[in-house]
Amino acid sequence: MTKKEPGPHDIDIIEKSTVYQGYFRVDSYRLRHGRFDGGWTGEIQREVFVRKNAAVVLPYDPDLGVFVMCEQFRVGAYAGEMEPWQLETVAGIIEDGETPEDVAVRETEEEAGRIITDLWPIQRYLASPGGSSESIYLYLGRISAAGAGGIFGLPGEGEHIKVSVMEEDKLKSLMEAGKLGNAATVITAQWFFLNRERVRAKWLGK
Repeated sequence: MTKKEPGPHDIDIIEKSTVYQGYFRVDSYRLRHGRFDGGWTGEIQREVFVRKNAAVVLPYDPDLGVFVMCEQFRVGAYAGEMEPWQLETVAGIIEDGETPEDVAVRETEEEAGRIITDLWPIQRYLASPGGSSESIYLYLGRISAAGAGGIFGLPGEGEHIKVSVMEEDKLKSLMEAGKLGNAATVITAQWFFLNRERVRAKWLGK
């Protein structure tokens, strides 16, 4: 029987092994995959940073027209020679047995002291598909920003988060000036300003 030629999306895993296991994990792959012009590629070796998926929420109060934002130290930003204190959305790792929505609600309360009353799914994307397994679920979360602000986070997890209220125009100006340094915050902000009228029509009936 003649063996079928590989298609461009076929993958042949020659060997997979875990080369590091700590707080995170690194797996090593030896593989080949089908070519768009037919046949197999040569053998490729790649390492993959294995990390659980995450849920991200941009907390928004449509009645006041403001966001609730987080600011905290990020060692990856420091190592990458960018601003270590990143202005961010709420975010959390999805643990076994949890849904992304569960995490979105829990983390918004833990990191920002706000209760989500409605959750609008935006999209899911890969954080760095060339070398990491992590994917991110993005949401817009409806909250009340009345009385928001302060220091939040779980000290036992090394969290120290400054929470503040931000006007729509301020976040938009930071986005347009290229001052937002992390993908989740950029993407959720861009999505919001592209869909602002639709969001406000649904949540405010206007």
